[in-house]
Amino acid sequence: MASAMSVDGGVVRIDRPMPWFGRLLSLPLLAASAYLLWNVALGLRQDFSGFGRLADDLVPVLVFTGLGLLIGIPGVILLTFRYFVVLNEALRQIVITRQFGPLNIRKQRDLAEYHFISITDDYDPELTTYDVNLCGSKGTEPIMLQSFTRREEADRLASEIGRLLKLPARDYVGTEPDED
Repeated sequence: MASAMSVDGGVVRIDRPMPWFGRLLSLPLLAASAYLLWNVALGLRQDFSGFGRLADDLVPVLVFTGLGLLIGIPGVILLTFRYFVVLNEALRQIVITRQFGPLNIRKQRDLAEYHFISITDDYDPELTTYDVNLCGSKGTEPIMLQSFTRREEADRLASEIGRLLKLPARDYVGTEPDED
């Protein structure tokens, strides 16, 4: 997965883009939703132009509208989902944002709680991924910044973020996980 990191003064923004197959999965959902809602629009047009009665078509209109929205909303979420982490050195804060459509879900953390950057692997012998995490002391939930398929890319990102935030980068690849 490619890294999208931008630096603007003391602010570091790390984007984690949705994989292309996630966006591809949204297309059948959006197509089915559009088909159902298009049929609702055709039925309402027929009813309001005098060729039918709305009272006769009310149940199918409500059912097709509900199904269209029920199928379409997950499709819109998959199509527009974005996840990024903003590390602000001047304000000493971390803002984790999950965004889909017009909705933003933000979680704010204090940068002082995090003391090092770790590089870990997932122990999969066939397709190993290397995760770059921002870690703190015991009890602090780590923040996964990015995943890579090549170790060199993970090392490069960890050292760059460590240099910008003045945090040490620790490599835990090939070690056994802690009990925590």
